Amino acid sequence: MTQIELTVNGEKRSDEVEPRLLLVHYLRELLGLRAANVGCDTTSCGACTVLLDGKSVKSCTVLAVQASGHEVTTAEGLAVGGELHPVQAAFRQQHGLQCGFCTPGMVMATVGLLAENPHPTEAEVREGLEGNLCRCTGYHNIVRAVLAAAQAQAGQVTGEQVTA
Repeated sequence: MTQIELTVNGEKRSDEVEPRLLLVHYLRELLGLRAANVGCDTTSCGACTVLLDGKSVKSCTVLAVQASGHEVTTAEGLAVGGELHPVQAAFRQQHGLQCGFCTPGMVMATVGLLAENPHPTEAEVREGLEGNLCRCTGYHNIVRAVLAAAQAQAGQVTGEQVTA
């Protein structure tokens, strides 16, 4: 077993893990964070996408020990004070989901994409999300959601209030 220390969604964590434990399994099984989905275990689908130090990564390709000393953000960590992150709000408003399985990964990939390129073209959005698969939507509304999120962030528009 190996001791790891990292920050997950703003909370400092210290846990003992097997050295071969994947980050996605650490998040889901040890921390109970279910947004990062296990879709393929081969980095093909992107359903497990999270932010590692602000960069979009597929958590099925990162060992939990590699994340030690770093900051991890999952879809659960985006909403602040009951208000959706602009990307989450845009996905909701633009109907950028269908079954929802890929949505957390798409949202996290979008947050990473917009951090690197805050004003993408439609072609750049499609290229930026190319490692994230959706079997339901045909991507049209997902691309619309990303472009709407970029506009919202540029105008500093706040997200929607979330009610329980």
